[in-house]
Parts: sequence; C-alpha cells; structure tokens
Amino acid sequence: MITPICHNHIYLPSYSPELNPEERFNANFKHAIGTKVAVRTKAKLKLAATEHMVKLEQSPERIKRFFQDPGVKYAA
Repeated sequence: MITPICHNHIYLPSYSPELNPEERFNANFKHAIGTKVAVRTKAKLKLAATEHMVKLEQSPERIKRFFQDPGVKYAA
C-alpha cells in the first residue's frame, strides 16, 4: 500500500535585505571598509577587514544591535 505524501506550503515574503541581520552586518562591514583610506592591494584589504572584524569582536553589543530591530527579531 502506498501512503499519500502530505505537503505543507510555506509562503515566504519576497526578498527583503533590510529585514536580514546578515545583510545589515554586510552593509556595516562594506561601509567601514569603504570609509578607510583607499585599499588598493589584497594585503591592505585583508588588513582593513581584519581590523574591522577585531573591532567588532571586542564589541559584541554592536553585533546584537543588528538583531534588535522588531523586523529582524525572528532571526534571534
């Protein structure tokens, strides 16, 4: 006997980067790198990225703020 398969459909909203905490982090990261002195080599880009990530690592409250907006609390 074959058992029927039950499918549940979940309707997701259209893509909304402003509601995605990762997109907020990426925007913050790009802004931080873009406001530094022009990064023209891979080594300088890596250094600027590492410096920013270390700064974020030392300030977890800053990362938590990406998740505090009511629109993105679902992700926490």
